[in-house]
Amino acid sequence: MRRGIAATALVASLALAATACGGDDSGSDSSGPVTITWWDTSNATNEAPTYQALVKEFEAANKDVKVKYVNVPFDQAQNKFDTAAGSKGAPDILRSEVGWTPAFAKKSFFLPLDGTEALAEQDKFKSNLLEQAKYEGKTYGVPFVTDTLALVYNKALFEKAGITEAPKTWDDLKKAAATIKGKTGVDGYWGSTQAYYAQSFLYGEGTDTVDADAKKITVNSPEAKKAYGTWLSLFDGKGLHKADTTADAYAHIQDAFVNGKVAAIVQGPWEITNFYKGSAFKDKSNLGIATVPAGSSGKAGAPTGGHNLSVYAGSDEAHQKAALKFVKFMTSAKSQETIALKNSTLPTRDDAYTEQVKADPGIAGYQGVLSAAQPRPALPEYSSLWGPLDTELPKIAGGKVSLDKGLGTAETSIAKLVPDFSK
Repeated sequence: MRRGIAATALVASLALAATACGGDDSGSDSSGPVTITWWDTSNATNEAPTYQALVKEFEAANKDVKVKYVNVPFDQAQNKFDTAAGSKGAPDILRSEVGWTPAFAKKSFFLPLDGTEALAEQDKFKSNLLEQAKYEGKTYGVPFVTDTLALVYNKALFEKAGITEAPKTWDDLKKAAATIKGKTGVDGYWGSTQAYYAQSFLYGEGTDTVDADAKKITVNSPEAKKAYGTWLSLFDGKGLHKADTTADAYAHIQDAFVNGKVAAIVQGPWEITNFYKGSAFKDKSNLGIATVPAGSSGKAGAPTGGHNLSVYAGSDEAHQKAALKFVKFMTSAKSQETIALKNSTLPTRDDAYTEQVKADPGIAGYQGVLSAAQPRPALPEYSSLWGPLDTELPKIAGGKVSLDKGLGTAETSIAKLVPDFSK
């Protein structure tokens, strides 16, 4: 899974940190090329080979710079960078999940990029993604890839059930799931118990886990209770798959969808390449992609995700200069087009959505739902707020605690993360 803040306990990474250059690379001298280290947090199988090829392309065009590529597992990277940066052993460049950017910027681990070579083409990037790379008015990352959640569905199963369009509301989805079950024998929808995936239900009621501007915790508000009540109701009913609260739930849901055993799920574009590997989507045109259904407020949307490329503030001037050049190259229209074509991920700049890129129905479909994506507030603690919910929501969905008790416990835990917020 590529979303959210890692819940993994802090793991010391002395060996990996030792490989990082951090502006003190013994392999460089005044007469030779500067060697910079890049920690890439992408999927090592599906995405990393494309990035490694681009590294070689960059080095061929820039003989004065060498790039030490290190693939760091996503679920370990935040803690490892935090540890490395705190001890001055961090890499020169980090592929940083958007939720990490304000947290690391607050700690002064990232270099402000405004006015640097890395942001020379600032006007080419989607403005909402640049806003999400800012903290206290300064930009600390260049948008690299973006994503959001969508309702993805099996067009053939929908058509077999006589459903001609994607559900617009959660109530519509319930009705569609029942019809699909009755007509095809396949469950119509399988939801996730993870907090990131439940976020859309909050947006559907016009609320969030917190109101950052008002400094108020809202996860247990009447609107939030209604949102999570709707989320809970989608685990019980005709054509609605029961909640999977096991550690392998993500894989179970994904496998069922790609092999035609469930007609619809909520998922992000990081799985596009895996969709196509399933038996249900050998014909790529069978993949339907629609905006996540709306709640009772009439609002629909999902969190904006993705990754920025950020430069370590602790590197020396020579390494920072080389790192900025590398970031500009990797986020150029040409590089982003290459990444999209190879990895089926979404570019962050409009000029990278070429006709060839948009020929991929997965990318074209997700591009169409990006306008409904909700930017995260520039709150350093924001992404960590999903941690308490990731503990409580599976208990709620599994019937171990009531909705009221689970949300109350999550509220108490969140209050410890943002102690200056009121309830």
